[in-house]
Amino acid sequence: MLGTLQMSPGGLGGVGGALGALSELVPTFTGRIAVTFAIGLATMALLARTDRIHAAAPDRLPSTVWHLLVTLGTMFVAATAGVTIVGLWGLSDELLGVFGQNYGPETLVRTGISLLFLIGAYTMTGLVRQLAEELAETRSSIGEHEGEIAFRVGQVTLYLLALTIILALWNVNVGGILVGAGFLGIVVGMAARQTLGAMLAGFVLMFSRPFEISDWIQVGEYEGIVTDITIVNTRIQTFDGEYVMIPNDVVSSESLVNRSRKGRLRIEVEVGVDYDADPEHAAQVAKRAVSKLDDPMNVPTPQVVLKRLDDSAVVLGVRYWIDNPSARRKWRSKTAVIGAVKEALEAEDIKIPFPQRELMGRAEEGGFVLAGEERSAEPQVEPTPDGGDS
Repeated sequence: MLGTLQMSPGGLGGVGGALGALSELVPTFTGRIAVTFAIGLATMALLARTDRIHAAAPDRLPSTVWHLLVTLGTMFVAATAGVTIVGLWGLSDELLGVFGQNYGPETLVRTGISLLFLIGAYTMTGLVRQLAEELAETRSSIGEHEGEIAFRVGQVTLYLLALTIILALWNVNVGGILVGAGFLGIVVGMAARQTLGAMLAGFVLMFSRPFEISDWIQVGEYEGIVTDITIVNTRIQTFDGEYVMIPNDVVSSESLVNRSRKGRLRIEVEVGVDYDADPEHAAQVAKRAVSKLDDPMNVPTPQVVLKRLDDSAVVLGVRYWIDNPSARRKWRSKTAVIGAVKEALEAEDIKIPFPQRELMGRAEEGGFVLAGEERSAEPQVEPTPDGGDS
């Protein structure tokens, strides 16, 4: 049977002594703060360039091997930085005390298995990303954002599963951790219920897909083009050039209008014609004028309907469709339709009347009568100043 590895100056005891010497090299509090800040800054700078290092894979190595080496190197650098900071502040004894005094083959086996689970989880997340990207490319029902969400959920699930197995391997009370995490989840949920509500609504929006990026939508009083969809909020650019971030729980609770979903949009322009004009003839004139324009679609054909009898005019509704709707196309087409209809009606001597009112009068008999009184059948005779009747 293999013996255990005792802590000695040549073993882990030597590592502890080296870590303890770091605190003697920088004895002042201010110096330790400065060195800690420098180590943290250098480590964060390295971690920020991890993606670039992954992308700079050499041709002589398989990409999987290179990604694995970069990941292991990053983990080693981060662990080394953490251990160095621990030694700098004189906490090396507490660190080594966590692992106990005896290190035998069983500890090495557990360490190796733990690393294998971490490496396996990292490798599996790469496969999950490839699967999500392939599904997004081959299936129209799954967009880029849905694929990203599926990847993130799979990534978190794999890492949590690997962490649970590793904790159980080291005989850590997983049940106690889960109970504590449950209570922590309740506290966090109570404190951040609005944010969690927005996140849940974001998941619903991702998979129900009521709109996509570049769609023209209206949410409550906000109208514009969707520029980004995140877990927490939806960002739109209004036609005034403003960027608006709407929480997803607001998006899911408000009435939503998507003007781009069908790829076409019906627009209506109202025009009033004089009561002396023939409304059917005016409708035909307006329809012919719209049919000659480029923006309105030929199928469905433009229509003109009689809408109502207004105070000054008979109101016609000029209805037409445009494809690939956008705010610019909508206003451009409305401008063209209004100009063409006005010109066509004027050419046919059909008047578009201004608002007008008729004033009429009638003779009032019987004098002034208050509400609830009856009007006298005979005209009343007012007395003259001398007391006689006039």
